[in-house]
Amino acid sequence: MVIDHIGIVVRSLEAGIQQWTTMFDYHLCSDIVVNTRQKVRVAFLAKRESLTIKLLEPLDPSSAASTLAAKGGGLHHICFRCGDLKTEIPLLKEKGARLLVAPQPGEAFNNRDIAFLFAGSNLNIELIDTTDKAGWIPLSEELQVLNHGS
Repeated sequence: MVIDHIGIVVRSLEAGIQQWTTMFDYHLCSDIVVNTRQKVRVAFLAKRESLTIKLLEPLDPSSAASTLAAKGGGLHHICFRCGDLKTEIPLLKEKGARLLVAPQPGEAFNNRDIAFLFAGSNLNIELIDTTDKAGWIPLSEELQVLNHGS
C-alpha cells in the first residue's frame, strides 16, 4: 500500500482551494465532485514532488465531515492505494482495523469502489485500488517548473 492522498475537511471548498493555492502553492487538478453517499463536495489539489490533497466540504449535517467542519476543519483521513480492496480489507481487519464503510462507488474516483476503516489512534483510512480521479488534470510542464523552482 502507498499513500494516495490526504483528506482535509474545510468549511468552504472555494475558500480551501484558495488557501491551498496561495499559501502552499498547490494547484486544482480535478473537477469539483459531489459525493452523494458521503454528502460532501470534493476537489483534488496537487503539487510536484508532494502528496495530493483532497479537500472535502460537507453538504449536510448528517455528513461524517460536518462535525469536523463545525470545529473549523482539519485532517479527515489518509488514503492508501492498494492492489485490491477485497484482498486488503481482511488483512487490515486482521491487524486491528475496523471497517467503517464497506466498499461502495466513489464519485471522486469515477465510481470505482472505496472503503473507510478506523486504524486506531483517531486515524481514519480511506482505501482505494485505483489511480482514477474524476476530471483529473495533470500538472502542466509549466506548472511543474514553477513548483520546482527550476
